[in-house]
Amino acid sequence: MGLTSLLVHKLRTMLTMLGMIFGVGAVVAMLAITAGSQKAMLESIDLLGVNNILIEAKEAVDRNELQARRQISPGLTFRDFRAIAENVPGIAALTPRKRFKPQKVVPKTAQEPPTLIGVEPSYIEIQNLKIVEGRWFTEEENRDSVPVCVLGESAKVNLLGFDPAVGKYVKINDTWLQVIGVLAPQASVDTEVEGLEVVNRNNLVISPLNTVMRRFEDNNSYLKDEIDGIYIKVQDGTDSVETSNVVTAILNATHKDAGDYTVVVPAGLLEQKQRTIAIFRMVMISIASISLLVGGIGIMNIMLATVLERTREIGIRRAIGARQADIIRQFLTEATLISMLGGLMGVIFGVALAWLIGTAAGYATEVTTFSVVLAFSFSVGIGLLFGIYPAMQAAKLDPIEAIRYE
Repeated sequence: MGLTSLLVHKLRTMLTMLGMIFGVGAVVAMLAITAGSQKAMLESIDLLGVNNILIEAKEAVDRNELQARRQISPGLTFRDFRAIAENVPGIAALTPRKRFKPQKVVPKTAQEPPTLIGVEPSYIEIQNLKIVEGRWFTEEENRDSVPVCVLGESAKVNLLGFDPAVGKYVKINDTWLQVIGVLAPQASVDTEVEGLEVVNRNNLVISPLNTVMRRFEDNNSYLKDEIDGIYIKVQDGTDSVETSNVVTAILNATHKDAGDYTVVVPAGLLEQKQRTIAIFRMVMISIASISLLVGGIGIMNIMLATVLERTREIGIRRAIGARQADIIRQFLTEATLISMLGGLMGVIFGVALAWLIGTAAGYATEVTTFSVVLAFSFSVGIGLLFGIYPAMQAAKLDPIEAIRYE
């Protein structure tokens, strides 16, 4: 009966449902945006390593800035690395890093030239890298500055094609390096992390640290620190945030607060980002819920008008034995049907809106079961809440007066 009553006035019913449709659609779309943002953030943090601490040198841009810094701080050095290794507890592995862009690469490539980095063998454990061809370099090869390298997936394809690469050579500047391994494809950090330079993790040539330090020279080395980064992995059960505070205290003592380095703690970033996303989610839900409230007010308005239109019907039903509870149930059913139909259409609209935003803006969106259930349940609840008053008004009508009503 409720559905039949709604279908009699199709246009009015559809206009009443619009508030619910837009409200539910907005909630689903907003939660899809925040869920997509959280997923992208978690992937970025996971790539950095939740148990890791990353120290990045802030390179000088010219001689004047370099001279001003050197009057205060020697920059990031092997002395800093040794001080951290000897004085910070709870470290599972660590390595310095020396990185620069090659001036010449052979074989030549039409793509972006790979980045050369020098690290110690522990780098593979810290970054959780996987080898798909060949092997990783050893402590002995690092100690003896052996001219070998491991290629990232993109660097291997761009330089040597799709054939097996192990045993072949690549020339970086004036030094030939023998390829001993190829890394599995690595996911890239899509969102920029403050304090870290964005680097394509697949377009790398990785060599032993001593090989890079002794066999290569950067043309702009006078502007750079002795090393430009330190990777640290803390032991399981060790608080990386507290460990980073100890690391920062050591560096502040040697750098005299020159501000020429940054310490990035993925675990700390994760907590900060999660708090930010939680606040953003609540704001988005609150804004979208306003549309649902407007839709609920529309339902109440239409149901009150429906009560006036059907006063004689209500009087006749009461006269032939309908109880007040029967009248309340009838009008609540109609209000709930409006909110349920509007909620279902709103979910479809929200999914389409989330997809459109993701496609048009290139923004990560993810529609979750939680967002759909929350929005739909809220719409049904709004329908019940705003349908109670009109239903109560209908049930309170005097049967005799209702029958006389014109």
